[in-house]
Amino acid sequence: MQANTFGKKGWTPDRIQNLKGKTFVITGTTSGTGQEAARILLSKGAKVVMLNRNSKKSEATIETLKQDIQHHVDVTHFVMDLGDQASVKKAAEEVLQSITRIDALICNAAIAQVPKRKTTAEGWESQMGVNYFGHFTLQALLFPLIEKSNGRIVTVGSMGYNMGLKTIKFDNLNWEKDYTPNNAYSQSKLAQIMSIYALQDKLNAAGKNSVKAYACHPGASRTSLIKTSASPLMRFIFTLMTPLTQSAEKGAYPQLMCATEEDLDQTGFYGPTGRSNWVGPVGAHKIEPHAKDKEIANRLWTLSEQETGVKFEIK
Repeated sequence: MQANTFGKKGWTPDRIQNLKGKTFVITGTTSGTGQEAARILLSKGAKVVMLNRNSKKSEATIETLKQDIQHHVDVTHFVMDLGDQASVKKAAEEVLQSITRIDALICNAAIAQVPKRKTTAEGWESQMGVNYFGHFTLQALLFPLIEKSNGRIVTVGSMGYNMGLKTIKFDNLNWEKDYTPNNAYSQSKLAQIMSIYALQDKLNAAGKNSVKAYACHPGASRTSLIKTSASPLMRFIFTLMTPLTQSAEKGAYPQLMCATEEDLDQTGFYGPTGRSNWVGPVGAHKIEPHAKDKEIANRLWTLSEQETGVKFEIK
């Protein structure tokens, strides 16, 4: 195992300096790691823009954050359903009209282990549509402002990228046949991670070194992710695993590190470095070669532009 550059305790939010004047856009903040990331960024003086499906939950979250932090916080929200491209495009437009900079876009929202195959408004398998295609479009549309701000794109992946087929099923992308909750989830998370490393290559080729792109994961954290979308059996199994998991706050550390830490190696994969990368000090750890398969990643990028109708060009 590689040595943690942040020491035995790994990276913690103590390293975050005052963030006054900086703006962070986060998807999925009404619970779990997204809410914890928003809370910590706000406590450091940042402006946070939250993108969530449920407006009432967003407003309740803002009230909770104000009570927790106990001083003025600069936080706004827009409604965005990652499973509906029209909603993603509308939210991106609202964000671009409301703020003048994006220091980091944190793609945190996800659904997981959907028991029976569902499709999004565009007909994509739901996990691929929400976790991957929704975020692909959001990144592309917000990229000009991120670039102008010398900002970052942070994708919150999952160790699930390595627990399924370990590739993209281009001939059965939406699982019309042989659907399983785990394989579909795994493919969506692999796609998210692959696209970040592909984005790094495109940024390097275009000489755009001021924009950074990072891939990370929360480990095994106590969030509502499984409870929200998984089957009763999967929820039961995860409940049994609870003693082996960590808090949602600690699960937020990798995305916070990738959003704020200076001089972080983009080629790394960041998360807990302890047991099975579920828990432990946060830092860089091994990523399997299939997640950096350039041929598959480039094919996926081209397909993503075709499927979404959105050009994500790095010039």
